[in-house]
Amino acid sequence: MGAPARAGRTGDLTMRKLMITLAAAAALSPALLAAPARATTLTEVTGHGIILSMGGTDIPVTYTPDGKLSAMDGAVTGTWRIDGDKLCTQTTTDPAELCAVYPKDKKSGDTFMLATPTGDEVQIKIR
Repeated sequence: MGAPARAGRTGDLTMRKLMITLAAAAALSPALLAAPARATTLTEVTGHGIILSMGGTDIPVTYTPDGKLSAMDGAVTGTWRIDGDKLCTQTTTDPAELCAVYPKDKKSGDTFMLATPTGDEVQIKIR
């Protein structure tokens, strides 16, 4: 009867070590746990920034790792977050959070059209 109890303790100890390791990793780097292993369109966008073209105007947008964004030489600021295949933003020009679905497998230098939550289409170039 001693062997099953020891096996249970070993399993409990292994699970406890796993939980401690996961908690430590989460505390040290939450962004690493949230980011996919390979680069996606959204990690490229938020890592390099974009040039948003609409109405004949090119607007550089910069994203920082702490979830902040800026555009138009800092005249527009806000926050960003990734939700699956969507980039959600909230800015000083529009305090409501807006989320847009981005196409897959785009990288720095790629240009594509993006449907906005308001139904418009804009051109995006990943810097």
